[in-house]
Amino acid sequence: MRSDNARAGMQQAPARSLFNALGFTPEEMKKPMVGIVSSYNEIVPGHMNIDKIVDAVKLGVAEAGGVPVVFPAIAVCDGIAMGHIGMKYSLVTRDLIADSTECMALAHQFDALVMVPNCDKNVPGLLMAAARLDLPTVFVSGGPMLAGHVGGQKRSLSSMFEAVGAHAAGNMTEDEVENFVENVCPTCGSCSGMYTANSMNCLTEALGMGLRGNGTIPAVYSERIRLAKHAGMAVMDMYNKGITARQIMTKEAVLNALTVDMALGCSTNSMLHLPAIAHEIGFDFDIEFANPISEKTPNLCHLAPAGPTYMEDLNEAGGVWAVMKELADIGLLNTDCMTVTGKTVGENIKNAINRNPEVIRPVDNPYTKTGGLAVLKGNLAPDGSVVKRSAVVPEMLVHEGPARVFDSEEDAIAAIKGGKIVEGDVVVIRYEGPKGGPGMREMLNPTSAIAGMGLGSSVALITDGRFSGASRGASIGHVSPEAAVGGPIALVEEGDIISIDIPNYTMTLKVSDEELEARRAKWQPREPKVTTGYLRRYAAQVTSGNRGAILKTPEF
Repeated sequence: MRSDNARAGMQQAPARSLFNALGFTPEEMKKPMVGIVSSYNEIVPGHMNIDKIVDAVKLGVAEAGGVPVVFPAIAVCDGIAMGHIGMKYSLVTRDLIADSTECMALAHQFDALVMVPNCDKNVPGLLMAAARLDLPTVFVSGGPMLAGHVGGQKRSLSSMFEAVGAHAAGNMTEDEVENFVENVCPTCGSCSGMYTANSMNCLTEALGMGLRGNGTIPAVYSERIRLAKHAGMAVMDMYNKGITARQIMTKEAVLNALTVDMALGCSTNSMLHLPAIAHEIGFDFDIEFANPISEKTPNLCHLAPAGPTYMEDLNEAGGVWAVMKELADIGLLNTDCMTVTGKTVGENIKNAINRNPEVIRPVDNPYTKTGGLAVLKGNLAPDGSVVKRSAVVPEMLVHEGPARVFDSEEDAIAAIKGGKIVEGDVVVIRYEGPKGGPGMREMLNPTSAIAGMGLGSSVALITDGRFSGASRGASIGHVSPEAAVGGPIALVEEGDIISIDIPNYTMTLKVSDEELEARRAKWQPREPKVTTGYLRRYAAQVTSGNRGAILKTPEF
């Protein structure tokens, strides 16, 4: 056992005295020690129930012959952090989570791990740590929130943000907005649409790192407690069989995850996190992999914000495994990949059933024949940009209009809510990338304001920042290179014509090469927006959005 390094022999007698102080019995000292990484806290709705999930995992581990030991991971609620400096601290926690988990796991020599995350950065951060540590590891999340109900319709957090935009446009009263406040988020759990948290939790199943239902069983269902117990048992089975994370998280598994992503219509943030996870296993993931996979992968699901269905509906329809079965039946998945069940993907999904062909469209009747995400390139984004194609209305798939240029999210929101953006405009928000932000803020407020003011089918938004999974419309993020390093987005001027062609994966600034070069000669780097603390260190190390905003390894 790896844990013997910390517990066995005369040299470790002092450590054993400390284990005695923890209440370990002699019998427990002879068993595998399983670290349970808990992201429980009292500020994130998706994490407030995780204490109960952790208790269930502990029971499962102990029943299967291990000794469970809990240690923490931090979490930021993107919804609470949205619209102020707090959003600069969201993406940056992903690497803190990975690094701190590595530190705890190796310092204390755990034999195996169960990761208990839920929201946006915890899941990818812990997947990065799992790949890095290469221990027997299982993921079990806190689960999604149930949808809210307003006016007899299911609603979620994206509806809340759009209600604020509708109020700004004079289309909703303050009392009506408060009705949304009271009803759109009715339970604990990760917000109920196919936003980033639920996207990444679903992708743990596609990667093979989570048990069936990990991405979809609602937080308030007792079934999730049973799932957590089984996760504890599963990690001990992996330990006994010698199955570790990197045997599961292979290049083929990552490409499976990208394929499932396309079918589900996941958040564009998955195109930040999958490259970062792949980096940990030595796989150089280029975001352009998305387009050939998208070309052959049908989009089978339209969950909020793309459509009227929610995570509870996907769960009842058969969940992620039912989606995977649809894809495997037409040869789009590598079914030989190992999973945390100790079985292959093919063995796991062979009996999965699609119970609702309206929630999970069959492959012969998809929403579209192409996948949910697209990577656009061109002279405005030479290294790529990302759009959630499945959440774009048909009339905006091809669009051309004048640039309305803003150097911060706040300036753009003021213009949108002030009625200064009109049909046909292309809103450009720059200096909000990984380095320029710093922290690559999500732009849910401006996209929701555009939608709430009735401009969602006529206005595009382009940024070197990123979008929440709750954003919809022609919202194109991750523009690379970013403005802070002199990318072409920094050279756009008010009124320049920008052409967007999502079906052909292009985005073009209609300015001559000669004019762009003249502008580049005049361009000067901006002073950093943050000059102290963690954000300063992050900005100095972070790479571009198209590389997953991973941190550069310092040279020795």
